[in-house]
Amino acid sequence: WAGEDLHKAIASNLEKLATYLEGFGGVYFQSSGSDGMGTCKSFPQGYKSILNSKSSEESLANFARWEPGHGRFRLRHPWKHYLKIGALARQCAYQIEAINGCIGSDHIQGSEEFKGKIEGSCTRMSAECGKTLKALATSMKTMTDPYSSANTHVENSKAAMKDLKFALKAASLENADLAAILPAATVGSILVEIVKCVERISEAVHELSQLAHFEKETVEPTVSPEKPPQLLHRGIIQPVLDGDGTANDNVVITIHEIISTDSPENGKACDQHQVPKPGKKIEAL
Repeated sequence: WAGEDLHKAIASNLEKLATYLEGFGGVYFQSSGSDGMGTCKSFPQGYKSILNSKSSEESLANFARWEPGHGRFRLRHPWKHYLKIGALARQCAYQIEAINGCIGSDHIQGSEEFKGKIEGSCTRMSAECGKTLKALATSMKTMTDPYSSANTHVENSKAAMKDLKFALKAASLENADLAAILPAATVGSILVEIVKCVERISEAVHELSQLAHFEKETVEPTVSPEKPPQLLHRGIIQPVLDGDGTANDNVVITIHEIISTDSPENGKACDQHQVPKPGKKIEAL
């Protein structure tokens, strides 16, 4: 089915982006000179296949619209929304292509001191973006709502982005040689755009989960509410006799109440031979 192929392709593309971003921070800040060029070549390049994925995704979406409901895909499945996610994934891939050239390039190494100042925030940004995309890819494969699993990583990446902005402002004021900090600052700026793009991808996948009726995560209660103790009552209906021994139209209902400390919760049965407390007599005509 074309629809199933499109679904798998979009999820796979998100995984490719995640794989690159999760390892980018460590590779970029550890690479230098010719060793860095070798690292760049051996680094996962799967994202490159996303750059030219537009035509194939549009073709699959067009075929999917004419397919009947099948498997987990209902009739009138929102196939068009997959194209929106695919377009955002390509934007992210183009931004990754831009920073990929920064690994191991001699002429853009810049200030090692400045790189050390922004290393922590940049590494967290790329890692959290990768975790977000991986959670989104998993949610698409399992067709579950990704909001709760991905939102935490989105917020973490935004917090790291704020830290990076403060570092960039402080370093720009302290350092007179702006040319030395420009290469690393460029990488940081691109990562900021990637964080924003990943957030939009997360929102788009969440919208898809609503339109396609993905399953929601269910949280079972850890503590079950206690049941109230049950009281057992016995009722006896006896006729009221007249003075001559014949029954009249009055009926006396005698209610005996048994108070027991045993309950179904502790697994003990109530003692049926307890002496009941005398109840009240209610006369009914």
